[in-house]
Amino acid sequence: MAKEEATITVSRPDGDRDIRISSPGRVLWPQLGLTKLDLARYIVDVGEAFLAANGGRPLTLQRFGGTIDGEQFFSKNPPRGAPDFVGSVTVVYPSGRSHPQLVLDEVSAAVWAVQMNTVVFHPWASRAGNPDNPDQLRIDLDPQPGTGFDDAIPAAQKLRTVLSEAGLDAFIKTSGNRGLHVFSPIEPSREFLEVRHAVIAAARELERRMPEKVTTAWWKEERGARIFVDFNQANRDRTMAGAYSPRAIPGATVSCPISWADLEHVSAQDFTIATVPGRLKATGDPWADMHAKPGTIDVLLQWWERDLAAGLGELPFPPDFPKMPGEPMRVQPSRARNKE
Repeated sequence: MAKEEATITVSRPDGDRDIRISSPGRVLWPQLGLTKLDLARYIVDVGEAFLAANGGRPLTLQRFGGTIDGEQFFSKNPPRGAPDFVGSVTVVYPSGRSHPQLVLDEVSAAVWAVQMNTVVFHPWASRAGNPDNPDQLRIDLDPQPGTGFDDAIPAAQKLRTVLSEAGLDAFIKTSGNRGLHVFSPIEPSREFLEVRHAVIAAARELERRMPEKVTTAWWKEERGARIFVDFNQANRDRTMAGAYSPRAIPGATVSCPISWADLEHVSAQDFTIATVPGRLKATGDPWADMHAKPGTIDVLLQWWERDLAAGLGELPFPPDFPKMPGEPMRVQPSRARNKE
C-alpha cells in the first residue's frame, strides 16, 4: 500500500518549490481534528509575516511524534539529510560549547520543518549574522496561579510606559497561552548578559509601580497571585514561541502580534491557526515595521547600575546554567531557611 502524502507548493521569487508532506492526515490537535496538512497550509498562508519574525535567526524546533498530547522533543541542530535551503549558524551555548543551530531563510524551510513534525518555533533574540548580540529585548509576562490573561494586560500597558521612559518602542503579542510577550527592537551592540540586566532593570521598575500585581521573584513560592516578569527568558539559548508560531495547546492557538489598541479587546483564544490567516490578510502585520527604528538599552543599564548601588544585585539563573558572577544561591528560600 502506498504511503499517504501530499505536496505543498510554496511560491518564491526564484520559482515555486514543492514540499512533500508525509502523513498529511495525521491529527495534531485531536480536540479540533486539525492535521499536519492544516498546519503546513497555515504556515504558507502566514508565510511572509512568519518569516519576518522568525527567519534569519537561530531557531529551536519543538517536534511531536504524534498529537500535541504525545511525546515531544526539541531540535536545535540541522538534522542529517536536511535540504540545502535549510540554513544553519554556529552559536555558543551557556556551557561555552559551540554547535550549528537551524536557521530558516525562506517559507519553504518552515514548511519543511512542519514535515519534520514541528509544531512550535522558538527563535533566538539575535540574528544569524550576529548571534551573540540580541536585536530584540524580550519580556515575558507570565500569569501565576490565581491570575490570567486579563491580569497581564495592565502589566503590559505599564511596561510599555516604563520602556518608553527608557527610550524604547514596545510591541506586543499574545503568548498563545495565558500570558503576553513584550518586545522592543534594539541595536545589536550588547551581548546577552547585558540585555538580561536591562530586562531585570525594566522588570524591577515595573514591580515598583505595581507591587501588588507584578513580581520578579524567581522562586514560585514567593510569587503569589501576581504576574511574573520572567527575566530569564532574556538569557542566551532561552527562547519563547515566535510570532505567528502555533502552540501545542488544545485550541491550536497562535502566539499572535496585536496592536496596543486591540489589547483590551482580545483574548488568547481569538488567535488560532484557523483564524490568524484571515486576520492577517484583513488588518496586516502589527509588527511589520518593528525594526525600522531600533533603540538602545543604555538607559536601562543605567537603571541596572543604580539598583546595584542600592543593594539590588544579580538574580538567579536557570538551573542548567553555570554558576554566574554575583548570582545568589540557587536554593529555594524555604529550604534555605530549614537548613539554618
